[in-house]
Amino acid sequence: MSEQATPSCTIEGIGASPGLTLGRAFVLDRRRLRTPKLRISETEVDTELMRMKTAIDLSDHQLQELKEQLERSDGKDHALILEAHRLMLRDPMLLDEVNRIIAADRINAEWAVRRVTRKLKHAFDNIADEYFRERRADVDFVADRVVRNLMGQVVDVAVEVPEGSVVVAHDLPPADAAMLARTGRVLAFVTDVGSQTSHTAIVARARATPAVVGAVRASETISPGDLVAVDGTAGLVLVNPRPEALKGFEAARARFAELEQETLVLRELPAVSTDGVRVRLLGNIEFLEELPSLLDHGAEGIGLYRTEFLFLDRSEPPSEDEHYACYRTVLEAMGTRPVTIRTLDLGGDKVPGNRRWEREPNPAMGLRAIRYCLSRRDLFRTQLRALLRASVHGNLRVMFPLISGMAELREARSELEACRSELGREGVRVGGRFAVGIMVETPSAAWLADRLATEADFFSIGTNDLIQYTLAIDRQNREVAYLYKPLHLSVLRALEHIVGAARTAGIPVSMCGEMAGDPRYTLVLLALGLDELSMTAGQIPVVKQRLRRLSRAEARSALEQAMRLSTAEEIERFLDETVRRIGLAEVPA
Repeated sequence: MSEQATPSCTIEGIGASPGLTLGRAFVLDRRRLRTPKLRISETEVDTELMRMKTAIDLSDHQLQELKEQLERSDGKDHALILEAHRLMLRDPMLLDEVNRIIAADRINAEWAVRRVTRKLKHAFDNIADEYFRERRADVDFVADRVVRNLMGQVVDVAVEVPEGSVVVAHDLPPADAAMLARTGRVLAFVTDVGSQTSHTAIVARARATPAVVGAVRASETISPGDLVAVDGTAGLVLVNPRPEALKGFEAARARFAELEQETLVLRELPAVSTDGVRVRLLGNIEFLEELPSLLDHGAEGIGLYRTEFLFLDRSEPPSEDEHYACYRTVLEAMGTRPVTIRTLDLGGDKVPGNRRWEREPNPAMGLRAIRYCLSRRDLFRTQLRALLRASVHGNLRVMFPLISGMAELREARSELEACRSELGREGVRVGGRFAVGIMVETPSAAWLADRLATEADFFSIGTNDLIQYTLAIDRQNREVAYLYKPLHLSVLRALEHIVGAARTAGIPVSMCGEMAGDPRYTLVLLALGLDELSMTAGQIPVVKQRLRRLSRAEARSALEQAMRLSTAEEIERFLDETVRRIGLAEVPA
């Protein structure tokens, strides 16, 4: 323990990578330098612009070296993030604006960089989507590197982390997180800021390293050498825990270890109910680096591959070849397992290029997803051509997001077939026919499911949007977030209708929203009769365990009784009691 140990306390954060571990705190000081603010004369402007150019060139060289290091050790997965940072360095929204301010306001380059960075970060703060909002940290990482180089400070200092360390920091640049994780000496990460989509979280999950992010002021509270217990599942950090708390933590860690052992046993076993109903469990991913963890946890394929990350931190959209290389990699990695790639869910508050800072009054219901793609045929056709080319390399399924009616589905499929014909005329090899489905996430699609099922090859229910649209609430709004109820009777009726329509048409139906990976709802989803559930890697073992201990007939009977009730609270209580009665309460949730 450190000479001045922190008093025993518990810090709450966000569980970003599951697991429980105990180690000594290694507090990484990555505090931002104090930025000098200087006025310059007109004759000094050219010199200051040259300083800025030199710092950009040096930053670019450093990032390229880091990228090559990571490619040698970890392959290309984490290196893609650094390539995005290199693109951001040259983005006119950063570089041109900094140069303009230097010349117009006659201020030094460091000050200009910080001013532009604040402006860009504020634009990110106004984005509702958590994943894109989290990218404001990338702006900080890039700006901090440029400022350090302007000031002649050393960057990318190699850090010797002792064996068995819990790394505690305000935030971690992606290169630092990846380099530290691969040493094998880091037991866990704890950061003050971040979310489940921050780079630290992504790297930690890929390395199966427990992590808690968003643990406000943890880096200021925890002292070097403190004994730190990290629960990356519950999002808790126990600092110098008292004997009774430590005993409870050790018991929880032992239970988690038992579950992990059971996971290894279950990994190769199918998710089959006690009365023989088979449900396929697949994974949701955003980055290729998540694939190893997905396979380790027994995923039978990918049920949702989000492709928006290709548009991050760049002023120009990705080329067809960039799309193709990415899709080919994931298809080859998964072999014969199905890979469901969602076409771009861009628009609204997620707009690529120089338009990405524009904000619609109501982005959740604006020009987004399939609507955006059909309004930007150039972007859409680039992706569709790449998907067709990549289809020769694996078991591809493609799905269109936010379909609200038959016209959109037909138009999207028409674009796909037009691209297929175009590639054929060019003599480009494409795969055979693959399944083309839709995400059912609007009430209109739910109630038109019988019609849509005649022209879609499969349904994938996106519960996140379906629930908020059905209940007319913005789940990002804290004032009404309490109304977000997956077991609301209207939601259950909508789900029942969607599954029934798919059954009648003879097409498979899956679920890829958060509800799919929450074991509290496994009984309901088994009762509804879904063919597939798609979730994050760490959720697969517990859901599989529950499915293998449930009877579909018993689950169906329970759901029928629950749907005779009127409120979400009544339904929740009834199903909780049912779970306890059939002996599932002890299964970790």
